[in-house]
Amino acid sequence: MKLCRSIPTGEPAFCTPKSSLWLPLCALLSLTLLGPEVGCSTLDCHETCICASNIVSCSKKELASIPTALPRYTAVLDLSYNSLSKLRAEWTPVKLDKLHTLLLSHNGMTFISSEAFSFVPRLRYLDLSSNQLQGLEEYQFTELEELEVLLLYNNRISQIDRSAFEGVTKLQKLYLSQNQVSRFPLELVKEKTRLPELSLLDVSSNRVKSLPVQELKLLPAWIKNGLYFHNNPFTCDCELYSLLALWHIRRLNSAVDFKDEYNCTLQTPKKTSVRLFQLGEEYMNCSAVKEAEVEAYLGDSLTLECDTRLRDMTKTWVTASNEVAASARSNQSAVVLANGSLQIRQAQAEDSGVYTCYAVSDSLNETLYVSVRVHNFTMPEDSDAFNTAYTTLVGCVSSAILVLIYLYLTPCRCFCCPGDEKVKSQHEDSIHSSMLSASATPTHDLLAGQTGLSRRIAFIEPSKDSQGQNGKLNPSSEEEQEGTRGKERRRKSDAESVSSVFSDTPIVV
Repeated sequence: MKLCRSIPTGEPAFCTPKSSLWLPLCALLSLTLLGPEVGCSTLDCHETCICASNIVSCSKKELASIPTALPRYTAVLDLSYNSLSKLRAEWTPVKLDKLHTLLLSHNGMTFISSEAFSFVPRLRYLDLSSNQLQGLEEYQFTELEELEVLLLYNNRISQIDRSAFEGVTKLQKLYLSQNQVSRFPLELVKEKTRLPELSLLDVSSNRVKSLPVQELKLLPAWIKNGLYFHNNPFTCDCELYSLLALWHIRRLNSAVDFKDEYNCTLQTPKKTSVRLFQLGEEYMNCSAVKEAEVEAYLGDSLTLECDTRLRDMTKTWVTASNEVAASARSNQSAVVLANGSLQIRQAQAEDSGVYTCYAVSDSLNETLYVSVRVHNFTMPEDSDAFNTAYTTLVGCVSSAILVLIYLYLTPCRCFCCPGDEKVKSQHEDSIHSSMLSASATPTHDLLAGQTGLSRRIAFIEPSKDSQGQNGKLNPSSEEEQEGTRGKERRRKSDAESVSSVFSDTPIVV
């Protein structure tokens, strides 16, 4: 066995061969008398691990537990390709202040304690890929305040607690691909809840069937440029197609680099998997996608965003009149704000046109176009719109009431007062007698055939000779008709009156 000896701060513990009887004494001295600077260690930089300056590599050593008493100066620790099934809170008894990279991939790991990172607060790169993790518990990585890159791909993760990344404010890249995630973690990228420095989120090759399209449209381009969700079982939808088609026009990496790996399922009797970028041409006939367009009214104040693929770029605007926009301190109608956006004050019809933003950085030059259309009238007030809607509603209700009155409240006639109606037909000279039913026609024929009764018969559709201007009856032709036409002519006219427009009966005048 080995006997422990005191070592200076920051150096590993070394032991000298002695009898096995010294082992308990060694452990006791390490924990009580000598303090944390002394301890027994199974770390062997010549056999178990490879030590190169501040790098300790114990990869592919068939380790079932992590070597204890690691050197305090360790900056990179590689424990990949072993059999470390659990990462407990006490995996390192000493605080490793200088450790910034920890590699634990390919270990078959199924459990990680929420306190496992208490002694490695300066960790910036953590690789937990290719293990057997099934979920991320609450406050799983909270103690890693300086973590920048986290690799969790190729696990079995299906559940992600919303607080798992609470406090990890410096996280820039998160890899969650090749898991069993069924919900897109919008809270990681959505404004006011997202990780402020996150620029890459990979949830490709999971089980996500739908995306929050409207929320994703509102994200800045520098975030959308690092969102990867290809190779998921999406349901075919024109909104999803429009989102990715616009990203492809903007040359965003996620849509350009993996264009052929975006597939979706058509909801037909026989479900068919097709390429998502073909929906607009061959399958669902989705509408064409255009560049950014903005509409406004006279007097409105507009703000045009220079939505670049990188976060910090130098931006220059050229207006629709081909003039370079000045800074916000200028009195011009179009000025550039401090964040690079273009503000148009008191928009006028002549402000319509295409505005161009030139964005420049050390690694990228980008040109964006925004089409602006200013309507030649002011936007209607809300009160006017309300009054118009109220007036229309009142008109519709009034019309409906009048129709109901006409249908159900008209004066009753022969079917309720037959005696009075008969008197009226004999003594009143009125056009309303045309409303008599066809069943009364034989009575009129009998009256017309009786001797001693001289009555004149007029029809709703008089002959052309008897019509005057505007369809009125011509009195002279009516007198002539009385002298020339006999009793048989009258009866024939009575019979033909069945074709009249209203009740198909003659009118007795």
